[in-house]
Amino acid sequence: MGHGHGHGAVSAGAQHLGRLWVAFGVGAAFMVVEFGVGIATQSLALISDAAHMLTDVLGVGMALAAILLARRAKVAGSRTFGMYRAEVLAALANAVLLFGVAGYVVVEAVGRFGDPPEVPGLPVVLAAAAGLAANLVSFFMLRDGAKDSINVRGAYLEVLADLIGSVGVLVSGAVTLLFGWRYADPIMGVAIGLFVLPRTWKLAAGALRILFQHAPERVDVAAMQTDLGGLPGVEEAHDLHVWTLTSGMEVASAHLTTCRDADPTQVLQAAQALLADRYHIEHATLQVEPGDSAQRCREISW
Repeated sequence: MGHGHGHGAVSAGAQHLGRLWVAFGVGAAFMVVEFGVGIATQSLALISDAAHMLTDVLGVGMALAAILLARRAKVAGSRTFGMYRAEVLAALANAVLLFGVAGYVVVEAVGRFGDPPEVPGLPVVLAAAAGLAANLVSFFMLRDGAKDSINVRGAYLEVLADLIGSVGVLVSGAVTLLFGWRYADPIMGVAIGLFVLPRTWKLAAGALRILFQHAPERVDVAAMQTDLGGLPGVEEAHDLHVWTLTSGMEVASAHLTTCRDADPTQVLQAAQALLADRYHIEHATLQVEPGDSAQRCREISW
């Protein structure tokens, strides 16, 4: 048996830990401001944007959590895979919360279209401008780290998308302030909510895919099994499993049945190289077994 390890995504993100903390602090502070002003002014657009900013804060928080847990929660005792899944659970909780907020905004907006309340434009514009400034700070803080770490890249893309929402709230606030058009706010609130929902669904689906231990979308499992089975000295590849531990950390295990004259070490090295080079999986546990000992594997139903 043999295995290889690759934790580059976490170590790369750790280089940008200070910037992540700044982005997290700035985003959290201005998210609270937007929620507060949005509730006080009854601005659905601002509440929607604050909910969208919540995705940024949680996205940065999950990147931080992945780095900090990797440092502190070493593999030990019963934690044979550490606590990397905490990031995935946080992503799922984030998605559930956002579905709730988006649903509230849509239902509330539909009720308001009959007689939209008067939303003061100036506080909305000022709060949206502050939110836009916070997003710009986070954007520049995370831009370099996004090139090195998949965790940081996810947070960076969240911030980038939220810039659109902040601009939308500024527009609706300006329209309300200049023209007094009461429909601008609920329309923009629904628009931002609908913009967030597909990304929220994707986030939830990605988290569930990891928790159910499905193979990564980019991996063709049938092709991988064929490639492993076609290696020199290998008669058959079976009991193949491919899954994701957390963002950027993909794992595989397989049994390789070999010919009688095959060198197990060479087969193992060839299989590890194939998985690393062709499928970018560096952590693989591979069992190399002679043909006459593979019958027991076929007797196991799962």
